[in-house]
Amino acid sequence: MDLRHKSYVALYCLIAFAFSIAIRLIWVYQFSNFESFHYADTFMINTNDGYYWAEGARDLLAGTHQKFDGSPIDQAPAQLTFLLAKIVPVSFETLIFYMPAVLGSLIVFPMMLIAYNLGMIEVGFLASLLASIAVSYYNRTMIGYYDTDMLNIVFPTLLLWSLILALRTKEDKYLLITAVEIIAYRWWYPQSYSLEFAYLGLILVYALVFERKESFPIKLIAMMLFAMMGLPIFARLIGVSVLYALFKQKKLASYVWYILAIGSILFFATGGFSPIWAQLKSYVFKDAIDVSQQGLELHFFSVNQTIREAGDIPFSVFAERISGHTITFAASIVGYALLVRRYKAMLLGLPLMGLGFLALWGGLRFTIYAVPVCALGVAYLLFILSSSITGFFVNETLGRILKSGFVVTASLAVLYPNVAHIIEYRVPTVLNKTEVEQLASLRNNVGREDYIVTWWDYGYPLRYYADTKTLIDGGKHGGDVNFPVSFMLTNTQESAARLARLEVEYTEKAFVTAEENETKTKEQPKKIINNTAQMSLDYGFNNANDFLDALQTPLNLPQKTREIYFYLPFRMLSIFPTVAQFSNLDIMSGKTVRHPFFYETSRFQDGVKLLQLGNGIALDKEKGALKIGSNEVGVRTFIQTGYDERGTFVKQQQSLHPNGELNVIYMQTYNTFLIVDNAMFESTYIQLFVLENADGRFFEPISLEPYAKIYRLKI
Repeated sequence: MDLRHKSYVALYCLIAFAFSIAIRLIWVYQFSNFESFHYADTFMINTNDGYYWAEGARDLLAGTHQKFDGSPIDQAPAQLTFLLAKIVPVSFETLIFYMPAVLGSLIVFPMMLIAYNLGMIEVGFLASLLASIAVSYYNRTMIGYYDTDMLNIVFPTLLLWSLILALRTKEDKYLLITAVEIIAYRWWYPQSYSLEFAYLGLILVYALVFERKESFPIKLIAMMLFAMMGLPIFARLIGVSVLYALFKQKKLASYVWYILAIGSILFFATGGFSPIWAQLKSYVFKDAIDVSQQGLELHFFSVNQTIREAGDIPFSVFAERISGHTITFAASIVGYALLVRRYKAMLLGLPLMGLGFLALWGGLRFTIYAVPVCALGVAYLLFILSSSITGFFVNETLGRILKSGFVVTASLAVLYPNVAHIIEYRVPTVLNKTEVEQLASLRNNVGREDYIVTWWDYGYPLRYYADTKTLIDGGKHGGDVNFPVSFMLTNTQESAARLARLEVEYTEKAFVTAEENETKTKEQPKKIINNTAQMSLDYGFNNANDFLDALQTPLNLPQKTREIYFYLPFRMLSIFPTVAQFSNLDIMSGKTVRHPFFYETSRFQDGVKLLQLGNGIALDKEKGALKIGSNEVGVRTFIQTGYDERGTFVKQQQSLHPNGELNVIYMQTYNTFLIVDNAMFESTYIQLFVLENADGRFFEPISLEPYAKIYRLKI
């Protein structure tokens, strides 16, 4: 009988796995004819962070990388990709594109194993189908979404399975399985500390409430502590193996508490709790301003305030991302409560649920954690309800038919909103083919030690395709490093040019200093301060704002050690106000010093006298003035840009009011109007990308394409 059940489990797993992958192939079907999404004869990936891991795997395959380039060659995703690239007979680009669909679909296996252990295979099958395509889980494991999320939920769900079996069976083998899973999870995702610690605390509570006289939970806690210590993987593997061998000796049973005490001491001594606190500070206790107290006390705008996934979300969005629909989510909560009532070990699902609920104030990225447990909950509730149907009918055959009909109908109803979301969720690739070709061409003409200045959203793709360094990227975008790049893009070309040279040279100098400090074990390491603060002090300013003003004047700049390029994409136009936020403040006080006017629209209506630009804004053609609500503001300059039949960039400019406060730019190629104040008009991004008006003293054009424009710094 058990063998037959195992066969059913294997079959259900394969069906659910195939279903999960097939659903993800919808994206491929939808965009199969989009040549702009293809490069190197395959689809490109659709997440910026994926290029970080791709860079690491690429460098591992090449056997080389540049010093201080930030390539993640020692990180698990890059290492696993490198291994698979050596085994799987497909191109590297094809591999990273399809990896998320295959690895993400592995979630069905621990889901089925949990259900099988609890004796409810059908529940596990429906839960597996739902979990594999639930909105948030699909969004972060869809085809092309090459990131750590490929396995970020598979590992904790697998851990949930081994913990449930450990407490239900009391078999020693699950002690070692759990410890190895923790080590593997930490290898894949170093930020797993918080969830591991939550599991640990819950098992402790479980032991105190339900199994106070049992020694097995204490053994389990001790094994987890040894697996969670802040030591290298090899050391932890040896530690848990030795501990497992000791626990197999029955004569040592009386020393369990002593071993637990040793494990607790080692856990905290090796910094076991520090990363947990760091995660809480990052996502729960968020500040709007980052304060640097190194050298000068400077204040910077916090990046957490601008990232959607780290912001508050409405409850309806929260529920839909976990279960596809608010009703389904409510049913999953009821089902989970009933599941816990019947199987106390399912309390171990609370850490996943807790992290999921953290999304309500910590950001929507956390919703993915609640998906597996909620899927089990709603599936269990549906089968509880279906079991009660047969009791209402004297005719058993009719009851079974109606029960089956209910299960099928309810299952389809639960799955449908998620499938509908997948069909509509048409995420584009990070870059299009033309953009990538431009970067690939640039790669042939730049050095790997050169820098490209651009906003952090484009850092990883540029490092992958152009193979250069960047100042900021998807992992390095704190307020202190975002500030100088924002300043370069939103201030004049003269200030931008000088700060770019300074920031790059100071960044490289900081890398060398940090490396030297690591080798000086006997000396007190030199404190490395923020670049902006260090520059200010080096140039004799005790006020960083005065130093920034001085960038408009000739300065004795550091010796040039490498080339610097500015990458200015059209994509940046829509986020330019956000980019500007990082430098629109007095960094000595943290107060906002200016409120730039920047308005972009592609929805307008041209009338006889007025050009309606939306949101209560209109251009009076006769007066050359903008009507903004009840106010009327003179237009200093009106410019129309575009490309002629030969593809040459042309612009027509009219000076309307010398003292006007705003400027209107019609970008004909993009069918877009821009309204900017004078400061924004003079910004490096507007002058170089929108107007191609480079100051020859500081910049020379390298590649001018409608999608993106690249300039080389001349100083």
